[in-house]
Amino acid sequence: MNYGLYLSASGVLTNSYRQDVYANNLANVETAGFKPYIPTISQRPPESIEDPQQFGLSQKLLDRLGGGVLTGPERLNFMTGPLRHTGRELDAALTRPDQFFAVQHTDPQTGRTSLRLTRDGRFSRNEDGNLVTQTGQRVLDRENQPITIPDGVLPSINGSGEIIDQDGNVVAGIQVTRVYGPEDKLRAYGQNLFGFKRGDDRELIDNPVIEAGFTEDSSVNPIHTLMKLIAATKSTTGNAQMIKYQDQLMDRAINTLGRVA
Repeated sequence: MNYGLYLSASGVLTNSYRQDVYANNLANVETAGFKPYIPTISQRPPESIEDPQQFGLSQKLLDRLGGGVLTGPERLNFMTGPLRHTGRELDAALTRPDQFFAVQHTDPQTGRTSLRLTRDGRFSRNEDGNLVTQTGQRVLDRENQPITIPDGVLPSINGSGEIIDQDGNVVAGIQVTRVYGPEDKLRAYGQNLFGFKRGDDRELIDNPVIEAGFTEDSSVNPIHTLMKLIAATKSTTGNAQMIKYQDQLMDRAINTLGRVA
């Protein structure tokens, strides 16, 4: 196989992957509490290391060219986004990047429930009286139970994460948890939800401090992300052009040089 063609193809694949990640981040620039993905790329080992030859054969030229690049696992950037004042009674925002609201996710196919975490504090009361997120996940209290708001109660959230009625009585307390090093411990599950990669490594915050009447905007910086998307697009186009050049060289080697010989 033409080694230059292989290197260019790996460049197209990895930069197309970068394009997809940055485009997804841009698409969620208005999603409350959204955390952007960070694409990672690793250097592929040279030919002699990845596929060592037997009988003392060496590929010094290929070693100097390198082995191209490979895509790596995506990472999440949990940097806090700017706060937006909404004035809604059931909106709440967290100010620390390692804090999350705990919610109960129900699998629509199996009906099984599981713990999920979110930064999206746009809550509301559904027809069953449950406090839910924008995507319908039931919000948990500090005892890991779904919060139910009785009929006739006009609920609001205070700065301690408590649900209070129109008379100032506490109805329930929203569970706020801390996850140290969320970049390494959490993975995204869609619908603005996160879950643990392995185990349950959360710490319940007894006296949380939240911003009532606010929501956290997306952490995506649209200008920086657009610039990265453009750079990835240029790299993809450049590598695709190199594939074209390699194809032309092979065509001439076979149809022109071969005929002369």
